Amino acid sequence: MILETGKFYHLYNRSNNGETVFKEERNYRFFLEKYKRLVSPSVETVAYCLMPTHFHFCIKVTTTETDRLKHNIGILLSSYTKAINKQSLRHGSLFQQHSKTIEVDQLSYLITLCHYIHQNPLRAGIVFRLRDWPHSSYPDYAGGGTSIPLNSEYLLTAFGDRISFIRESNELIDRKSVPYRMRGRYDR
Repeated sequence: MILETGKFYHLYNRSNNGETVFKEERNYRFFLEKYKRLVSPSVETVAYCLMPTHFHFCIKVTTTETDRLKHNIGILLSSYTKAINKQSLRHGSLFQQHSKTIEVDQLSYLITLCHYIHQNPLRAGIVFRLRDWPHSSYPDYAGGGTSIPLNSEYLLTAFGDRISFIRESNELIDRKSVPYRMRGRYDR
């Protein structure tokens, strides 16, 4: 995993064999609490979505201790796995071995990525409206509170205001507008 200070990244991982990793409401909360404690101090979180089988985060790395950040991401996943293994009486790895990162190097890509992240539940057919999925940052952007510390400045500045952001967010991304490097990645 490559992480450099001051750069934006799409950070994501998925379960092994399509297994459900977030089985109960408390699992989502537990994961986000761990994220807040282990990862948030080293990044600005721009957007996120936790799906039953995977997760996406758009982050900006703020720490100079990137090796420590990588280590903390590993601790997040291993401690979450331990908790789920105990809860489900299972053994072994829950997530794929390495989390993936893709650098986000343009504002247009950042905007598309955040819409892509927020629209995961729609594309998966889990909800009919973005605001109905509580396990993403979209409700935070729509004015519904904050589940983890977010830096909404990047997106809201790009759109000028919250209403413009919400309006565009609710227009499903045309697959052709999704950068090639994102297509087919964890769309379920």
